[in-house]
Amino acid sequence: MAHPDSQLYPEATGPAKVVVDKHSSPEPLVLYSGWFCPRFVQRVWSVLEEKEIPYQYVEVNPYHKQKSLLDLNPRGLVPTLQYDNKPLYESTVVCEFLEDAYPNHGPKLLPSDPYIRAKGRIWTDFVTSRIIPSFHRFLQFQPGQSPGSIEKVRSEFLDYLRQFAEAMDPEGPFFLGKEPSLVDFVLAPWAVRLWVFDHFKEGLGIPDEGKGGEQEENWARWRKWYIAISERKSVKEITSEKEHYLPIYQR
Repeated sequence: MAHPDSQLYPEATGPAKVVVDKHSSPEPLVLYSGWFCPRFVQRVWSVLEEKEIPYQYVEVNPYHKQKSLLDLNPRGLVPTLQYDNKPLYESTVVCEFLEDAYPNHGPKLLPSDPYIRAKGRIWTDFVTSRIIPSFHRFLQFQPGQSPGSIEKVRSEFLDYLRQFAEAMDPEGPFFLGKEPSLVDFVLAPWAVRLWVFDHFKEGLGIPDEGKGGEQEENWARWRKWYIAISERKSVKEITSEKEHYLPIYQR
C-alpha cells in the first residue's frame, strides 16, 4: 500500500510556483528541495532568495527520488545542496556555508561583531533544540494517546516563544535589530505556519494585543517580529497555497 504522503500535491503553488519557475534553468548551484517541507528546506530556500544567489531548484518526490540526488546524498534527504558537484546538507550548516561562499551576494546574515554573532548562534540553537520540537509535540498531541494535556504542551510551546521574544533586540523589528539575520530565517518556516494551531488545535494561545498581562512587552515584541519576518519577500514568496499544506498536517 502506498504511503499516504505519496499522494501529496506534486509541486509548489501560488507565489512559490513563480519562484520555482524562475529557478528552473541549470546553474552551478543546485537546491534539491521539497515544496511541502515547511521546515528545513525553507530555511535554505529563504536564505538563497534573501541573498539573491543564483541557483537551480529541483523538486524532489520523496517516494521517487532522482538518481542525481541519491548520488550526492545516499539518504536522499532534502535540502541537499549541490556545490561544485559536491553535496552539502543539514540546513543550518548550509545556510552558514552560503554566507561564507557568497560574501558579495545580498545582505550579511551573520554579524561581523563576534559577540552578536555568538548570540545569534545561541538562539539559533534554541530554535532548533527547544522551539521546533515543542512545535511538533503541540501539533501531534492526541487526547487519550499522548502523555499530559493539550494545555501543558501549548503552555510549553508558548513559553519558548516568549523566551525567544524576550531575548530580541528591544527595537527590532528583527531578532538582532533593524536587519534580518540567520536566526530569523531559522525560525521563519515554523512561524509562518502557526495558523495550523488555529485550524487543528483550537488556537495557538498567544494573547491578543494589550492582553498579555505581565508579559505584554514580550508578546508585543513577538508580534512585531512576526509581522516583519512573515512579510519579508524572501519568506513570503516561497510559500505555497495554504490548502495544499492541510493534508500534511492532518496526518
